[in-house]
Amino acid sequence: MRDSVRHGGESFPNYFISKREKPQGFPQKVQRSREIMNILVINAGSSSLKYQLLNPETGVLLAKGLCERIGIDGKFTYKPQVEGKQVLDAIDVAMPTHSEAIQAVLDALVDKDNGVIGSMKEIDAVGHRVVHGGEAFNKSVLITDEVMKALEDCIPLAPLHNPANITGINACTAVMGKDVPQVAVFDTAFHQTMPAKAYMYAPVSYTHLRAHETSQDL
Repeated sequence: MRDSVRHGGESFPNYFISKREKPQGFPQKVQRSREIMNILVINAGSSSLKYQLLNPETGVLLAKGLCERIGIDGKFTYKPQVEGKQVLDAIDVAMPTHSEAIQAVLDALVDKDNGVIGSMKEIDAVGHRVVHGGEAFNKSVLITDEVMKALEDCIPLAPLHNPANITGINACTAVMGKDVPQVAVFDTAFHQTMPAKAYMYAPVSYTHLRAHETSQDL
């Protein structure tokens, strides 16, 4: 079982914080008073949301889990990776929208008895898996209003996935505010670095056939 998101064969922590390639627009140094940097990783589906909280510099995983049946009856799983903390397995939590799902995740992470961090201030950034970036993105990017517009323009390329990814981003913004940096990591970014002769495969492109390059196994 893999405990990290993968992008183009490289683990998400390394890709996100790599000195070789920081996300476009991402601050050179995230302002924080702690030596530890924590990243909340989100993979949002139409009625589900996978998450991990990890330190990308060390690869240490603090917690992971899954929000299922969002908009239906709501099932919440929380698996802290800290000794002495209790696992919550598919418990009933009302999650009419992705915003409530994100709030449930944050509540679990900062719970005074069972949480793995002291407060939301210990989450330095959020990374989102996004299926299709079209030709607009060839690397991870800091999410801005302009990026959101470009993601919406890519919906026809991944009509089942991009809307859910966008919903997850909007839910994080609604709950966490705009002060926390959010980054999009694209399944298709890797293929933008390939020459046309390598990625074209009639009658459709290799970028379309191999869109799902980023995965999260929890």
